[in-house]
Amino acid sequence: MRVIAGTYRSRPLRSLRGMDIRPTADRLRETLFDVLSAGNPSSVENTVWLDLFAGTGAVGIEALSRGAAMVYLVDSSAKAAELARENLESLGISSGFQVMKLEAVRAIERLEKQGLAVDYIFLDPPYRMEEVYSQTLYSLAQSTLLKPTGLVIVEHQKRFDPGEKFGTLKRYRVLDQGDAALSFYRRS
Repeated sequence: MRVIAGTYRSRPLRSLRGMDIRPTADRLRETLFDVLSAGNPSSVENTVWLDLFAGTGAVGIEALSRGAAMVYLVDSSAKAAELARENLESLGISSGFQVMKLEAVRAIERLEKQGLAVDYIFLDPPYRMEEVYSQTLYSLAQSTLLKPTGLVIVEHQKRFDPGEKFGTLKRYRVLDQGDAALSFYRRS
């Protein structure tokens, strides 16, 4: 696993053995950022990201590498939060991020109370936790965290449909790649 593009291009990222942490594949991350920058290569620059279920931190680190101003990496696992910190440290990244060891919904509530507004929210729970998708998406729909022009991107198994609409969040695109898929949501 490596950083795809930007300042830290081709630098390796560590993961943990086993399936407890399933990092977003390099190819899927590349596709995600290609979609976000289509027609505007600097669309990630100076943005704020919330990487929920961050695991290794690969998506958030990719955003930082491509010029994001701030990334919040959230995971309820102490091992995952520590691994994300180690990956950031190994790249020499010392600012522009906050690692939070919290459950996703609690992190959403805490960041909302701080008055945070984010451009992109990436949601990638363990695939087996299907009910967490809807819980988190409903929480995000009720939250003021997402800027009016912001996007929520959900990684999921291709055979699993997280849903079309959650409150004010409506899916507008699904992109399949291998066994995985990305669903893109915005305010309706």
